[in-house]
Amino acid sequence: MSILAVLDTNVIVSAGIRPGSSPARIVEAALDGIVVPVICPAVAKEYHQVITRPKFRRWDFPPLWLTGLIDLAHRLDHNPPPWPLTGPDPDDLIFLALAHASGATLVTGNSADFPKRIRKDVTIRTPTEYLDHLAGLGHHI
Repeated sequence: MSILAVLDTNVIVSAGIRPGSSPARIVEAALDGIVVPVICPAVAKEYHQVITRPKFRRWDFPPLWLTGLIDLAHRLDHNPPPWPLTGPDPDDLIFLALAHASGATLVTGNSADFPKRIRKDVTIRTPTEYLDHLAGLGHHI
């Protein structure tokens, strides 16, 4: 049983910086086919823009696994409609819109960017909470 997840960019970055961390374990689960990441053109662009920043070069970014992760992802050919509510970081609203459009869980290391008042029906979990959720479904990662 695969699980749909929209991975916030901070999860991707953390996975590349800290092997063995909760974000890295989620990426491993995606590469193993347990988790199905969901992306759209705007999220793919965001990943690329962030991971190619000079400050991440010391961690050998982009991570070798990123292309494989994107290749395995469930991709929407178009961006979802704009999120109707405003939040602390307007650039993060695409992640809510994508999770809503796909029925995926949004996994983020920064829940403060997604206050409850703007989430509507989107389930948001930290990487650790998401791993606990997967374990509850019988996936021990």
